[in-house]
Amino acid sequence: MIELAAQSGDFIRPFFAQPGLAVEFKDDASPVTQADRGAEELMRAMIAQRYPAHGIVGEEFGDVNHEAEFSWVLDPIDGTKAFAAACPLFGTLIALMHRGRPVLGAIHQPVLRQLIVGDGRTTTLNGRAVRLRGCARIEDATLLTSDPLNPAKYQDGPAFAAVAARARLVRTWGDCYGYLLLATGWVDAMCDPIMNPWDIQALVPVIRGAGGVITDWHGRDPVKADSIVAAGPELHPLLIAALNP
Repeated sequence: MIELAAQSGDFIRPFFAQPGLAVEFKDDASPVTQADRGAEELMRAMIAQRYPAHGIVGEEFGDVNHEAEFSWVLDPIDGTKAFAAACPLFGTLIALMHRGRPVLGAIHQPVLRQLIVGDGRTTTLNGRAVRLRGCARIEDATLLTSDPLNPAKYQDGPAFAAVAARARLVRTWGDCYGYLLLATGWVDAMCDPIMNPWDIQALVPVIRGAGGVITDWHGRDPVKADSIVAAGPELHPLLIAALNP
């Protein structure tokens, strides 16, 4: 996993903040660049060479043998909109699944050279153990979300607005970088009302390994989810109750 992060990061880094970067739009209107596609192709080739029996699920090139005992879930650039705008709030997500459950996850920010790796029991940032910070009240929380318009589109918008009004600080330091900030103790909660499978799997062992709780918007298992709420063990149930009045 560390090798996948290092080599995909080396590939992605030269594309960042380049004025000539071409941005295309897929059928779902999400953006994609040469960096997204090339980084995923690179990681797929590395996995196929080292572990040919493993499955691969990736955002850009679909599924290969994903019913295998072990499979990898790849999002080469989570936060392509930020990446394409020369904003460093993006990263590469890598998850290793065992029989459909994430057992190892990584968030790699190649420009800032930050690699966070979690196994559900411990989480490290560049080899140093990290933990969520304590927060027991919504009123004391720094709350992040990737897109402030999405809660009203996909969940209970008024409930989220009420939570945001109570929080000490609300920011859109989002996509996978928000979860890196959460796991390393700089913010208190991350709320994403809509997610794809490749957005989620790596986050589960990272947040749990850092002492956090991660579920869908309604407090259920995140592995099959299409939304995420992640926070510390004291704050998380308060958020779930407030987001689902």
